[in-house]
Amino acid sequence: MTNSEVVFSNREVDPGELPDYRDVALQPVVAAYLPHALLTTGGFWAVVVTVALVAPRLPFIGLDLGWWPALMLVPAVWFTVLTWLDVRRRGWALREHDLIYRSGVIWRKTVIVPFARIQHVETASGPLERWFGLMRVKCFTAGGMMADLSVEGLDESLAQRVRQFLLEQIRDDAEPESSPQPTDLAADDHV
Repeated sequence: MTNSEVVFSNREVDPGELPDYRDVALQPVVAAYLPHALLTTGGFWAVVVTVALVAPRLPFIGLDLGWWPALMLVPAVWFTVLTWLDVRRRGWALREHDLIYRSGVIWRKTVIVPFARIQHVETASGPLERWFGLMRVKCFTAGGMMADLSVEGLDESLAQRVRQFLLEQIRDDAEPESSPQPTDLAADDHV
């Protein structure tokens, strides 16, 4: 074959032979993530319900909405239950070539990011997360300013280990197979 001949192959893939990512045993988030998520959701809805109950009674508002503000309790309870179910369903897994993260109850979401696409990895935690000993691992790929995948619900030590593992994987992918060895030019210099 000459250099000008290019062999191109694009064989058909049988969809029945594709591996199913759902067969992967996902790791659950740590137990401390449940009270964190419930406190976060509950805190938000406590503020909303309080404002809905107090605002109509303020003299400068002057509205008499009767029992309508109490209806804010319905979405508060609904979203608290959804949060509890979501935390129980969340999971993540590291595979040989990618990272998987699943979340959601009604709107289910599974994100699979190949190591080869990850350009940057960082860990983050807010004050409430730190109080519960939690940390997030955020993976960034090319072309985005925000994290393409944020794995929530990890404890601090595990998040740091996952971050280090991912950094090693993307470093190994970035290094060429046979890189030239540096030479010591000073040793060869003879005057």
